[in-house]
Amino acid sequence: MEAYLDNSATTWCTEHVRDVVVKTMMEDYGNPSSKHTKGMEAEKYLRESREIIAKTLKVNEKEIFFTSGGTESDNWALIGTAMANRRAGKHIITTAIEHAAVLQPMLYLQEQGFEVTFLPVDETGLISLEDLKEALREDTILVSIMYVNNEVGAREPVEEAAELVHRLAPKAWFHTDAIQAYGKYQIRPKKAGIDLLSVSGHKIHGPKGSGFLYINEKVKIHPLILGGGQQKGMRSGTDNVPGIAGLGAAAADCYKDFEEKQKKLRALRNYFIEEVEKLPDIQVNGPKEEEKAAPQIVSVSFRGVRSEVLLHALEERGIYVSSGSACSSNKKLPVSAVLKEIHLESDLLDSTLRFSFCNETTKEELDYCLENLKELLPVLRKYARH
Repeated sequence: MEAYLDNSATTWCTEHVRDVVVKTMMEDYGNPSSKHTKGMEAEKYLRESREIIAKTLKVNEKEIFFTSGGTESDNWALIGTAMANRRAGKHIITTAIEHAAVLQPMLYLQEQGFEVTFLPVDETGLISLEDLKEALREDTILVSIMYVNNEVGAREPVEEAAELVHRLAPKAWFHTDAIQAYGKYQIRPKKAGIDLLSVSGHKIHGPKGSGFLYINEKVKIHPLILGGGQQKGMRSGTDNVPGIAGLGAAAADCYKDFEEKQKKLRALRNYFIEEVEKLPDIQVNGPKEEEKAAPQIVSVSFRGVRSEVLLHALEERGIYVSSGSACSSNKKLPVSAVLKEIHLESDLLDSTLRFSFCNETTKEELDYCLENLKELLPVLRKYARH
């Protein structure tokens, strides 16, 4: 049996997405900037995907811009907005547990003369609205707070944070990295006060190399990629028609029968937590309350076993999980900054795995994983002691 429980790293493409992508590569392969029929056929896919995505967010179609994925969307939102608004101020706020696609641009902006405040989080990974309130200043121009943390699943109080920002720092724009949230929540940027929102296609069963950035039409932002003037001059480069078409198909799919899917995901998460907590010497990290925790992510620390050892032991049995963010977990890097920020005990920092689910995950897969954890942990702990 095989159990793929690393859906926060990536998801497989659905048959619907695959078929759309193949069609745009083999049949409707024109350049959407071309004026002939082939170009118009290709351009239709862009228009339809933009319409689909805009409807899922209840925003204007002209506010959706296609990118190469979450990293580009985050970089553009932060660097483009900061540079366009620097005359109004140079103070930016973010959290200490953002994905590298946000943290690295923030460090870059510091080098360019911006001042960045990093908000701490509590032991569950949640920011304090009081800390945000105290950090806001007259010269604050940008605040970026992730919707869902990719390692421990903390669902940040984004709507409340956006309200504070717009009330106390009227010159500031509010961005959220929604890469682990889109498709898992009904997000309404206009209602929530979100000015910029980043999404990646391969987290929702779309193609890798696809994504989008929602930009409220009032936001002042500079483009990062210059060239042929595609997407109204905001994001130049030949449009990735297969990726964009696949992204639109995936967006439509993930919001179909949405409530039913979320109910299933919640049930899987609750079941897995209930069963894994029966194992000795383990700790589930992140918020316990459903309204504060994403439905698809469970972080578990296994005392006395190195995460890399347990990960590969599970892999040998066809069970695939993660020891952290997939963008860095395959490199020899220090222990997760997120786990440090939630003040995880030192002996658990290198003993933590992330289990992440999708709507296709089955209870049988979870049971298979749990059975193998029950078998492997005593053996690996005994080996570690020697």
